[in-house]
Amino acid sequence: MTWLRTAGAGTVEVTVNQKQSVVIIGGGPAGLTAAWELIRDGGSESYDVTVLEATRQFGGISRTVRHNGNRMDIGGHRFFSKDDRIMDWWKQVLPLQGAPSYDDKKLGRHHDLEPGGPDPEKTDKVMLKRHRVSRIFWNHHMFDYPISLSANTLKALGFRLTIVAGFSYLKSVFLKLPEDNLENFYINRFGRKLYSMFFEGYTEKLWGRHPREISADWGAQRVKGLSIIAVLKNAFAKLLPKKRDSHKVETSLIEEFWYPKLGPGQLWETVEDNCVNAGVHVLTDAAVVAINQDGGHISSVVYQDAQGSRTELKGDHFISSMPIKDLVNAIGSGDEGAPKDMTYIANGLPYRDFVTIGLLVKHLKLKNTTDIPTLGNPPIVPDCWIYVQDPGYKVGRIQVFNNWSPYLVKDVDDTVWIGLEYFCDEGDDFWTMTDEEATAFAIRELTSMRIIAGPDDVLDSHRERVKKAYPAYFDTYARMPELVKYLDGFGNLYCVGRNGQHHYNNQDHSMATAMEAVKNIRTGATSKKNVWSVNTEKSYHEEKQAPAK
Repeated sequence: MTWLRTAGAGTVEVTVNQKQSVVIIGGGPAGLTAAWELIRDGGSESYDVTVLEATRQFGGISRTVRHNGNRMDIGGHRFFSKDDRIMDWWKQVLPLQGAPSYDDKKLGRHHDLEPGGPDPEKTDKVMLKRHRVSRIFWNHHMFDYPISLSANTLKALGFRLTIVAGFSYLKSVFLKLPEDNLENFYINRFGRKLYSMFFEGYTEKLWGRHPREISADWGAQRVKGLSIIAVLKNAFAKLLPKKRDSHKVETSLIEEFWYPKLGPGQLWETVEDNCVNAGVHVLTDAAVVAINQDGGHISSVVYQDAQGSRTELKGDHFISSMPIKDLVNAIGSGDEGAPKDMTYIANGLPYRDFVTIGLLVKHLKLKNTTDIPTLGNPPIVPDCWIYVQDPGYKVGRIQVFNNWSPYLVKDVDDTVWIGLEYFCDEGDDFWTMTDEEATAFAIRELTSMRIIAGPDDVLDSHRERVKKAYPAYFDTYARMPELVKYLDGFGNLYCVGRNGQHHYNNQDHSMATAMEAVKNIRTGATSKKNVWSVNTEKSYHEEKQAPAK
């Protein structure tokens, strides 16, 4: 701040450094990344940072749920990024393993261990290196994920379906459809037959809408450069002796990733502890209910605690990872309100919620038919995820927590801890089931799929409901540019993260949006294009990003 002081006959200008106050809404990956980026390396001298988290948990959808000695990863999170900033950031929080983990030792599995890194058998604060295996369950067969015309796929399909799928794909190569919806996007890359088998029903299961009703933007963002050709190129590249640059591998095709010993929530709980120790004010049970503005800037937020008491908090900068729908409604509840058309667009933005049902079982009926060694007696399948693209079942994906980290499971040798993910809408029939009803439903599906023998195999269960897990690309989503322009009109407001941008970001993308927002605060940049453009350019996904300057 600048003020005037009289000295003798004249007046001199004196500049005094004053901390800038930054209010961060949300304690998920984006919010905590922003807090740590602002405060670390002496940042507390320049910034007074407050994080408002509406719940008592950190990590958002990247949290880890504890239940009777077992840990549940909500959504499944591979720690892998083509942005070197993010990879370096993660291993600074939790250093990479320098010695074999429990399953590494027992299975004789080898990784490139980090010299001087921690031993996961002796300490918890460690990032494991894991092998990725994910497959598709369809018609009681296991297929490669992503789907490809591999030998395994051809064998499972049979001769007739293989021929039909092959000709269908060739047709899609030469007769491209206009990519004005997600259906055409998939058909152009996989052919109509493979699309109808593996994508059409699953996409409708995931979103509750047919793919032709969904914007192709979602495919461009999530499927990226993936196609039959990309998958086959990757398969042939594996046969070459030369070590491949991970930056040149499609994200969906990576074969090794990092994973916190105790699940993704461990990393974010550690970041929160680091933030508090560095001077960040963290408030839980602090739900933002109103946002006030003054002259094109946000002046303050009003949060409500668990007892219903409301407190106003002023700030110089505001970083929001709360859902855009809630953000605009909070502005609407402020002293000046929000324009009706902006409120209309925000309230029309759709989301997909989901339920995870954790089941602790004695064993799986699925046999390990691969050459990958696994724990268990008998050995379990090696999959981290099993995608259930068979439309005959409601479950969308099954996680095998034993394979993410042996430390997520209390008795990893003699039990299997799995998570069944169900996509639904808050308030629908599945969402409103009791815990007992939802668990019984999940057991019936697993039994019908021949994954378990029946209810007698189930030792324990736990259900978690997750609101606004997936921002969806239909309804008023087409008018998002109008909403972005309106929100960017507040010079000191930055929207970050998956829900904060209504953009289906991975964890690393959410972190990158926060880093860009912090960079703008530090440099005084007025344009927010860099914040919104994360995970929109194809080059971000497919090429090595230049080091941050």
